[in-house]
Amino acid sequence: MSQFTHLEFLQNIGSQKPKTINNHETQCPFCQVDQLENILAQQDTIILLKNKYATLKDTFQTVLIETDQCQSDLSLYTKEHLYQLIDFGVHHWLEMVNSGKYTSVIFFKNHGPLSGGTIRHPHMQIVGLRNINYQHNINKADFMGIEIASQSSVEFNLSSKPRMGFFEYNVLLHDLKDLQIMADYIQLAVHYILHHNHFKCESYNLFFYQIDGQIACKIIPRYITPPLFVGYSIPQVASNLDEIVDRIKSIYKL
Repeated sequence: MSQFTHLEFLQNIGSQKPKTINNHETQCPFCQVDQLENILAQQDTIILLKNKYATLKDTFQTVLIETDQCQSDLSLYTKEHLYQLIDFGVHHWLEMVNSGKYTSVIFFKNHGPLSGGTIRHPHMQIVGLRNINYQHNINKADFMGIEIASQSSVEFNLSSKPRMGFFEYNVLLHDLKDLQIMADYIQLAVHYILHHNHFKCESYNLFFYQIDGQIACKIIPRYITPPLFVGYSIPQVASNLDEIVDRIKSIYKL
């Protein structure tokens, strides 16, 4: 087991990062495609490049620019673009995993002012961790929940044992041939969080995992982090999970 438990954040680099969330005066660096450097792969408007502001020590950080539409969001993408994006992202994530260069590789997305992100333009990140295995910090129970829908080898559920607390949505994929179904459920969860949630929500995170031979995506709406989780790592689970599941089924005719 790796002895490393923390990533070192390089503050001197972090202070240089452009911040465009809630700051309309700062020019978006991802809109200036002709000025992008260290591009690793590109497919139409989807671009993977080396992160210019590599704030995490002992990692290889990349940014996946999702689209050339700065004010768009995953919940609004056409099916064609959605499928292209998820296929592109998962392909390059697994390519880094299979390279053998890293102890583990994380693949995630920040959206909104409470997500931990700094740039509004839709993007994801794929980061190779040289010393830390993220799988040591996850459990199979993190992805168990009340089923909302399922199709072929894909399950969409609402966590009964959330990692951080309250409402977390899981999409579990057993066979890569069903990646488009996974993409559909991810988009549905994001759309629900941003447009139909009982409480106004502008922020969310996506996290991808490999666990027990399958790929999992956890979609988490972000509010102020609950103090019990901050101070004691005690997550809370809502008492009305069945009600939320029924509401999603009704809205999206599942």
